[in-house]
Amino acid sequence: MERYKLIKEIGDGTFGTVWRAINKQTGEVVAIKKMKKKYYSWEECVNLREVKSLRKMNHPNIVKLKEVIRESDILYFVFEYMECNLYQLMKDREKLFSEAEVRNWCFQVFQGLAYMHQRGYFHRDLKPENLLVTKDFIKIADFGLAREISSQPPYTEYVSTRWYRAPEVLLQSYMYTSKVDMWAMGAIMAELFSLRPLFPGASEADEIYKICGVIGNPTFESWADGLKLARDINYQFPQLAGVHLSALIPSASDDAISLITSLCSWDPCKRPTASEALQHPFFQSCFYIPPSLRNRAVARTPPPAGTRGALDQQEVKRYSGALPTSKLSNNFSSMKLHPPLASGVQRKLDMVNQDGIKNEKPVRTTKPKYRQPGKDSSPTSMSKGRSVRGVSETAEKLRNLSVTNRRQSSIGIGQPRPPPPMKAGGNWISESGNFILGPAQQISTGRTFARKVAG
Repeated sequence: MERYKLIKEIGDGTFGTVWRAINKQTGEVVAIKKMKKKYYSWEECVNLREVKSLRKMNHPNIVKLKEVIRESDILYFVFEYMECNLYQLMKDREKLFSEAEVRNWCFQVFQGLAYMHQRGYFHRDLKPENLLVTKDFIKIADFGLAREISSQPPYTEYVSTRWYRAPEVLLQSYMYTSKVDMWAMGAIMAELFSLRPLFPGASEADEIYKICGVIGNPTFESWADGLKLARDINYQFPQLAGVHLSALIPSASDDAISLITSLCSWDPCKRPTASEALQHPFFQSCFYIPPSLRNRAVARTPPPAGTRGALDQQEVKRYSGALPTSKLSNNFSSMKLHPPLASGVQRKLDMVNQDGIKNEKPVRTTKPKYRQPGKDSSPTSMSKGRSVRGVSETAEKLRNLSVTNRRQSSIGIGQPRPPPPMKAGGNWISESGNFILGPAQQISTGRTFARKVAG
């Protein structure tokens, strides 16, 4: 740790604190996560989920773990530094994001999820605070709850912040899959369009009530397994018809509503995979590619008529399904294994050749015709030829961001999530992982509710 100078604490979570720091040798700004628990051997360290998952992944939309240090039995993770997280961009914003911005962000997150899922992991804690943003990129962070797909159930039921928690997890299923990440992305995508959480439940039971209020209660035809899960814990779903998402998210296009609807399906089997989501018509439109992502060796497709002025850009191309990475360095190319530098100090940096990273194939980039997952899904009709909305001032905002001394539980910069503007009041309160779902008639249905964070 003598190579790093800690600047200030920027996050505080259950398992560790996060500091903004500078590499004294290179001047690079990094984020250092200091674990609260002591680790007395490297065997303990390398078996941590965050280490096991991040050492296997090298993708431009997944935060880079640059170094792992154990010093005096304290474990430090050195990550690349990101200016802010997605929630910070939303919480003080008065103007809605353009659909082009939402599309660009979601496209990149689905790219990262497809890569992660194909390599045997799912995140389990996706939320705006764990999506870190720079001027050009959005990256998935905080893999403390990541789980190997190949690991055997039962899984822990208490995962993911409540508002983005899939219904099968709320109903205490131990057999969930990577589709929990897809549910979370549906809720996040809706929030990006409206700047309001889609399912802001005040408790686990109220969360299910909020879900039923939006998409209607599940039936035997739509989710037989869910009805069985509810019976197993003596829970009765409220009988609500739901509303059409377009009424809640009027700024979203038909294609966007269609994708959110499929992502927020009761039945996990009817939600698309990340790769299938990338094939959805919502991502077929041309939209702005940041300059740092452009591959100058590839000819660019001119924008459709009428969109050049809206985008205010001279170079527009259609995404092929993969982000150009010509200017991106390998995640772990500079990692080396160093002997102890002093008594009680060890470094373990060699992760580059773990698990055949060099031989892994990239995420499939072909775009076959999208097929709606599940025969019972009923998305709205998809509009064709929709013009792209202009990109807003977000890029300019990111360029001028300054970091304040706020606290949060992820690698991103900021504070614990307060209520966004125009949302129900109250303070965020940490709560334990033990919960019981009560009968539907015991659920408070008032419009005012306390905002809490779980997980």
